[in-house]
Amino acid sequence: QVQLVESGGGLVQAGGSLRLSCAASGRTFSIGAMGWFRQAPGKEREFVAAISWSGGTTYYADSVKGRFTISRDNAKNTVYLQMNSLKPEDTAVYYCAAGPGTWEIRRNQVHSWGQGAQATVSS
Repeated sequence: QVQLVESGGGLVQAGGSLRLSCAASGRTFSIGAMGWFRQAPGKEREFVAAISWSGGTTYYADSVKGRFTISRDNAKNTVYLQMNSLKPEDTAVYYCAAGPGTWEIRRNQVHSWGQGAQATVSS
């Protein structure tokens, strides 16, 4: 069992930045990759970004490419999502996820989820 605890998020004006963190504990040896998803009101949860735990290979949804950066700190078992140039349409609950690999995460084949962190972007 892997536990994921998120922090960060909040309210920011359009064009601003926010940073999310996700700390993993428990059976962290089972983590091959971690990622972020988001769910806006009335919409389905969607993939945002993923990073492999060993080599650091990253993947992004087209909607956030060039604005968001996913990174990891293996020593702290923590993954980050730096969100810049935020837009009102980025408003959502952001979920941290862990899985066996980036291929699986991009296909929503996740074995652990965080509790979610609200990010609100005002216009």
